[in-house]
Amino acid sequence: MSRPFRFGLQSYTATSPAHWREQARRAEAVGFSTFSVADHVIGPGPALAATNHPVQDVAAMPAMAVAIEATTTINIGARVFCVDYRQPVMFAKELATLDFFSEGRLEIGIGAGWLQGEYEAMGVAWDPAGVRLDRMEETIELIRAHFGDGMVDVRGKHVHAGGFEGVPKPANVRPPIMIGGGAQRVLGIAGREADIVSLNFDNSSGKIGPAGVGSSTAELTAQKIEWIRAGAGDRFDDLEIEIGAYFTVVTDDRDATLAKMAPMFAMEPAQFGVHPHALIGSVDSICEQLVERRETYGISYVTFGGSAVDSVTPIVERLAGT
Repeated sequence: MSRPFRFGLQSYTATSPAHWREQARRAEAVGFSTFSVADHVIGPGPALAATNHPVQDVAAMPAMAVAIEATTTINIGARVFCVDYRQPVMFAKELATLDFFSEGRLEIGIGAGWLQGEYEAMGVAWDPAGVRLDRMEETIELIRAHFGDGMVDVRGKHVHAGGFEGVPKPANVRPPIMIGGGAQRVLGIAGREADIVSLNFDNSSGKIGPAGVGSSTAELTAQKIEWIRAGAGDRFDDLEIEIGAYFTVVTDDRDATLAKMAPMFAMEPAQFGVHPHALIGSVDSICEQLVERRETYGISYVTFGGSAVDSVTPIVERLAGT
């Protein structure tokens, strides 16, 4: 049986404190289940320009706290935190505190980090992918221990913590953990450890570009689902599969839009039209695409960018919860 649709809204932009709060309240009023921010740090300049990544105006933790205070029912999250940017015990404590003040509305998004130029600009060591994934696994172990009962005792290669109990305790139950990525090992870990698996590009190049987009075609996304399934085993049906609809255009001229956009990513229009991260067409057409992709891949949780909120509101209102 298919999971009901959930929708998230993710914003990078805060033109003022009032604007940030209004985005969160708007998402809540429309029927989005989650309002989230990403976890990028550096501002405009040559370091960021080399990555092709947009500017994120505000830091994730305080932005989430403000969104929590501005709302009453919507979940608040980060999609996804880079574990390398934080000391692990402080990271777990801050998450527990956000969960406490949100009264159980936190979604914990976790990733191993991928934007090489940001690491270098921040002076954070850019370790090989395997090391970063090891550190992510140990950080997840710590977070679970911090939210659990008894003493924290994690003695990993990268994360060392023990002799104390994690507080505050969860407001209700432990908040769900989302693990995001696009390569085989991280998706296998997500299948084994996550409550929500976020499908993303294979960003091993360390920057945004056609290679990443090309790693998430319809055929390769089907392969990613199998990697998740292999990691999950018997728990696969318990997982929620999420994806970012990075290329969303609500239009009555689907063919012309595809013809214009596809060459940007070295694809044919027909191939880009079924790209799982692209939703191009009328409201009716996009709703049909979402239902079809849920049947094909099991994707029931879709996150839109903040700038698309007006155009996708009819989609959210029609499909959320169905």
